[in-house]
Amino acid sequence: MILIRSLAACILLLVITQSAQGAEFQSIDIEPSTIVITGGNRQTQILITGRREDQPPVDLTHQAQISIADEGIATLMDSLVLGLRAGQTSLQVSVKGFTTSIPVIVRGYSEYPAISFEVDIIPLLTKRHCNSGGCHGRQGGQNGFQLSVFGFDPLTDFEALTRQSRGRRIFPGAIEQSLIYSKATGLVAHGGGARMKVDSQDAELLREWINQGLPWGSNETPTVTQIDVTPETRSMTPRTLQQLRVVATYSDGSIRDVTRAATYTTNMEVIADCNIKGVIETGKLAGEAAITISYMGKVDVARVVIPQLGTDKLIRPEWFSNQNEIDNLAWDKWEQLRINPSEQCDDATFIRRLFVKTTGTLPTSGRVQAFLANDSPNKRATAIEEALVSEDYINYWTQRWSDIMMINSKTIGGRSAYTFHRWIRKQIQENRPYDDWVYDVIIATGNTGNVGPANFYRSQRTPEDVTKAISQAFLGIRMDCAQCHHHPFEKWGQADFYGLAGFFNGMQRVKLDENRELIYHPGHQSIAIPVINQSVKTQPLAGKPTTADDTTDPRPELAAWVTSPQNPFFARLVANRIWKHLMGRGLVEPEDDFRETNPPTNPELLDHLAERLIENEFDLRDLMRKILNSHTFQLSSTPSESNHTDNQSYSHYLVRRLPAEVMLDAICHVTGAPEKYAGHPHGTRAIELWDNQLPSYFLDTFGRSLRESPCECGSSGDPTIAQALHLLNAREIEQKLQAPDGRVTALSRSSLSNADLINEISLATIGRPPSSKELRIGIQLLRDKDRRQGIEDFMWVMLNSYDFLFVK
Repeated sequence: MILIRSLAACILLLVITQSAQGAEFQSIDIEPSTIVITGGNRQTQILITGRREDQPPVDLTHQAQISIADEGIATLMDSLVLGLRAGQTSLQVSVKGFTTSIPVIVRGYSEYPAISFEVDIIPLLTKRHCNSGGCHGRQGGQNGFQLSVFGFDPLTDFEALTRQSRGRRIFPGAIEQSLIYSKATGLVAHGGGARMKVDSQDAELLREWINQGLPWGSNETPTVTQIDVTPETRSMTPRTLQQLRVVATYSDGSIRDVTRAATYTTNMEVIADCNIKGVIETGKLAGEAAITISYMGKVDVARVVIPQLGTDKLIRPEWFSNQNEIDNLAWDKWEQLRINPSEQCDDATFIRRLFVKTTGTLPTSGRVQAFLANDSPNKRATAIEEALVSEDYINYWTQRWSDIMMINSKTIGGRSAYTFHRWIRKQIQENRPYDDWVYDVIIATGNTGNVGPANFYRSQRTPEDVTKAISQAFLGIRMDCAQCHHHPFEKWGQADFYGLAGFFNGMQRVKLDENRELIYHPGHQSIAIPVINQSVKTQPLAGKPTTADDTTDPRPELAAWVTSPQNPFFARLVANRIWKHLMGRGLVEPEDDFRETNPPTNPELLDHLAERLIENEFDLRDLMRKILNSHTFQLSSTPSESNHTDNQSYSHYLVRRLPAEVMLDAICHVTGAPEKYAGHPHGTRAIELWDNQLPSYFLDTFGRSLRESPCECGSSGDPTIAQALHLLNAREIEQKLQAPDGRVTALSRSSLSNADLINEISLATIGRPPSSKELRIGIQLLRDKDRRQGIEDFMWVMLNSYDFLFVK
């Protein structure tokens, strides 16, 4: 793809001399510089680009006046050139004071090119969503007509169209009576509606395929090897258009314009969308979007950047130093988007954010007061070190990694869950290099009663399940679709999936008793794709086949590849996981969905984080330290007029609700009344639990992880009505407030003044002194009611406050 783009960049684009002084643009480019159309139903999309000095290029394709000199040779459909008969003419363009023409050559038009079902018809069905999961690609199809999802099995689709249903779907002698044609064009009622117009190019292609006798295509029919989009990146303004041009390269070296045959999707519709003609339309908001282009199993991406309007060149504040590369790379992105960052957060906000994010624990009121009173310029760095070496840090990150490792007593049993949890805790406590302990998980062998990581293979019972879990947990690649078909937005297919699954084929799980198994791999076994029974080589994704024989465990080879510094996925995934946890949003989102068509919002920043990990031998604590010390982490969550719509570039801190376990522990901390967990010592905290199956209405309501998937989709941080009602009315909350040995009791018996009481409760709940309004309301509550009742009421109010429930 790089070679093709390099060649394309070298093509001489036509630069027209300005014909009017004072024109808006210095030059105009037209691509391609010569239009060559070969055969019927071949077409060429043109791009007209205006260029200005020190300004981004501007698409003028849909503003220009375009005409064909000889309309008997070629014609126009919008900005698409279609051949009519063999010959040569010219295309004339007039726009923004420029006038020029380029050659148009039409060859072999009298001979409609031979149509291939796989090369021509499958893309048509995919573009019109006929084979999508919501239409005939769904399990069982629609009304007895089923196609493979996204055309992954063309031969079966060919049989379904041409042979099944007694041939009713296609009548070669009467095209209009063919259901595939009449329903698609709306001539006959169709549950999915008309998918194309009768006079469209797609309808013509379908008719011609039927006219040619429903050809499957020959074995020599060239296949698509790659697609390339122009432009690859473009800076645009709100409410503007950008035409794309997509060219496919085939196995025989030929090139074909497939702009109108490709499929377009966006990852950020509110920023920019793309229609079926390949025209990008930006919204009203600043930001970035990636447009995914897919055609015949090949994908490419066009990136769109929309800077903030009305913002001059950014001036870097003095407090935003350039000593941390994270800040430099974040600033580069803000300059590109012309977004000013928010101010630095205050000390009270910082200390609460720091401890909640790193330890899952609220800072005590004493710690908050001491931090606020500290005048040292290094006090934030000192607090970061204290948090990262605390016992709470170990407990919290053990819980976080237990979620990802799916440590679930329901699937692996209580003993195994406890053993695995304790093993994970040991890795965190010793700050063992991440690559080392992941290696141990992949090669784990032995008695699950005392070999913690071996329990990973208890919950994942088949080679397919292990493949999906490891690829998502450690590589950030979701292989679920590839198990059955080649997904149109990803490069991995069934051969890749089963090549990876081969490392786990033949693994043995010998039952020792009700709670233990012996896990081992006796040696490599060959593997084949089910249904078609096609053998595949056991190998990592885009890697070399295993050298293991039938007496050698092949997993160490895979583990070495997964954890290698040269692996393009491993370090980037864990860097992204940590960034998302600390910052509220992943540079790639979802955090474990890495693919070419889901690019990071700041690729340079993600690369830097991954490189930092590798340079420091996968020290996760070091990476957290680097992020926590950055000004980017320490920005205020209060947006400015410049960045209030930004949710991608971290120009202000992203507010997030406390996770379920953290919130329950926080309520226990504030009230001084620990939660009781069956079989666990008094004072056990939710972040210390190794068993996610312990009954807890609170944890279930607030979305604790189900531990059924390595992604964060297993837990929920979204507020709900049930959560609000529970915090307002739950008997469990009331009991904690009324606990005989709780904080309310202690405060009611103290000699503190009303103002000091309100200050103490505020420090304990929201990590800062009360505002003047909060202080006034609190004092009034204490005056109007019994002292204890007033304290209860004010504390309950604070437990329901925005500042308590969310990390700002």
